[in-house]
Amino acid sequence: MKIEYEDTFVKVAGLIGGPDYVRVARALLNNENATDEEIASATGLKIKTVRKALYDLFGRSLITGVRVRDPKRGWFVYRWKAQRDQTDGFIQTQRRKILNRLKQRLEYEESHEFYSCGTATCVTRTFEDAMENFFRCPTCGNPLNRQDNAELKAALQWKIKQLEEEIAK
Repeated sequence: MKIEYEDTFVKVAGLIGGPDYVRVARALLNNENATDEEIASATGLKIKTVRKALYDLFGRSLITGVRVRDPKRGWFVYRWKAQRDQTDGFIQTQRRKILNRLKQRLEYEESHEFYSCGTATCVTRTFEDAMENFFRCPTCGNPLNRQDNAELKAALQWKIKQLEEEIAK
């Protein structure tokens, strides 16, 4: 079942934490400056779940919290507000992180030779590791053969190019 989200902020919240975060994000959009108790009441979620989502979104700078004194009880509570203008910046930051990781992986793939015995449960090994084991798989004992990683490198290059274009926009 695919859920259509009405807002980028809600989409991002859903990607970060799933359906509970979507409910919290929608409640924040419907009720600005809501307390965690008000959000829990509006969503039907447990207060612990709401607070986890709020602190996570706050830690990613997607929401703000202002500490105020509760007039009824006299203690301090936080009033939460969505920062929808920060969503695009968050997405761009995540894209840059992913791009950096993909570039590191491509560099690793280009600078190493890999060897495999062909058994699905055994690990692919670098040339150095294969040489230490005399080109025999230490797990199953089968001979290690050079593995072509050209397809993986091409896929990484394609994704890197795609992300660089998205970031440039």
